[in-house]
Amino acid sequence: MVVDVTPATISKEVFEMRITWKTAVGLLAVLAAGMALFGMTAGNGLPRCDIGSANASAAQIEPAAEQLPDVIERVVPAVVNISSKRVVQSRAGHPYMSDPFFRRFFEDYFRRFDIPTEQVQTNLGSGVIVSREGYILTNNHLVGDADEVLVTLPDKREFDAEIVGTDERTDVAVLKIQADNLPTVPIGNSDILRLGETVIAIGYPFQVGQTVTKGIVSALNRGSLGLTQYENFIQTDAAINPGNSGGALINTKGELIGINTAILSRTGGSQGIGFAIPISMANGVMEKILRDGRVIRGWLGVLPQDIDPQMAELFDAEVKDGVVITEVVEDSPAEKAGLERDDIVIAYDGKPVRDRAAFVNMVAATDPGTKVDIEFIRDGKKKRVTVEIGERETGEVASGRLEREEISPLFTGVSLEVLEDYHRRRFEIPRDVEGLIATEVDQSSKAAEGGLAAGDVIIEINRRKVRSVEDFNDILEKSRKDKVLLLVYRPGRPGGHIYLM
Repeated sequence: MVVDVTPATISKEVFEMRITWKTAVGLLAVLAAGMALFGMTAGNGLPRCDIGSANASAAQIEPAAEQLPDVIERVVPAVVNISSKRVVQSRAGHPYMSDPFFRRFFEDYFRRFDIPTEQVQTNLGSGVIVSREGYILTNNHLVGDADEVLVTLPDKREFDAEIVGTDERTDVAVLKIQADNLPTVPIGNSDILRLGETVIAIGYPFQVGQTVTKGIVSALNRGSLGLTQYENFIQTDAAINPGNSGGALINTKGELIGINTAILSRTGGSQGIGFAIPISMANGVMEKILRDGRVIRGWLGVLPQDIDPQMAELFDAEVKDGVVITEVVEDSPAEKAGLERDDIVIAYDGKPVRDRAAFVNMVAATDPGTKVDIEFIRDGKKKRVTVEIGERETGEVASGRLEREEISPLFTGVSLEVLEDYHRRRFEIPRDVEGLIATEVDQSSKAAEGGLAAGDVIIEINRRKVRSVEDFNDILEKSRKDKVLLLVYRPGRPGGHIYLM
């Protein structure tokens, strides 16, 4: 995904052997010992030493580090090519039909011009086999809406893949293929990465075939890029290009430390700024999908903000890292535990809180029902509370096609999500706007015909406020199935609000 929107050093041991002759006394004994040790020949009396001899002590010779080509050869069989297809229906339609007024009065007449056509959208990318059972890690933006997914191994074997689960909020997807004798890439530990470490990116860029590139870890914990809701990217200068998405980022041991996801580029190709999802995050998402069938995230119920030295001084807190709580949601786990606005959180479950992005990721990664200690500063004094983490509302009911069709056919082909900070940053939506955001609107849907577009925030339905998925479903269940009145906030439009029918 292009963001406009996708060595091990071989240390050679040098052995130096020295023989010191201290005195002529006992010369024969020394010579005898030397002959026994070095295997002196009777012909020339010179010492002979076989460095690679099996007689060398194992304690004296350390095993050489695995060479980088050997590491890569071991990993590349498990990095696969992914091709996904999605059939999209579009309507040619008469140009007047884009006007709601004409459509309202002349829809039957112009229906003859409204002939649906099908278009096939294809995405090409990469994936990584992480288990003998055939599970593959890749990106959601490659396969999330796909009707068909084809996986091709480097040995030319091809398999139809099952989409086990996807998570748009981290751009992680899990596939499964039915096959024997599958190669795998061992899972590494992205939490211990350091700046400057050598990393290798493997994938299928520009349809030229499997490609290996090398670079270093340029930065860690990259966030606020507007790519996903939960961001904690590894930044690397290893060349990542379109088609590398979903591929492997490995260390010099051949361990998977990231899933290549995006690049920053003005040309569409690599410019030395690529991003990978840390394997700690990707693997955690996969485990939840396999265990629960969906990604369940923790919820604390606060609105955090990064703290800077000036702000810390005003709060009488001698801290460099942490977050200040600007809002506590009523009846939330945070409120029940006693957290208040202006509290400065410095540690979560025993781990230091670096900034807002890290704090949000920590809470989200916690299983609901887990009790964690939160350390914070209030009025210049350190305090601690124990909080039982709740479950974050995900908006999955609103995003599921089956449920929407059962409630109202008007929203078939529309993907809705609860409005989050990630959406506010991406679409520049003010804080006082609340509702459900349309992240995708099928152009052949009734909602699109009515004027709804991706990025619109549904504030009201039939003059009733929409603040949650439950509100949305409850209002639609009690509404007409053929028509609703929407109050929508559209970013960038003067005045901000429009009515749609």
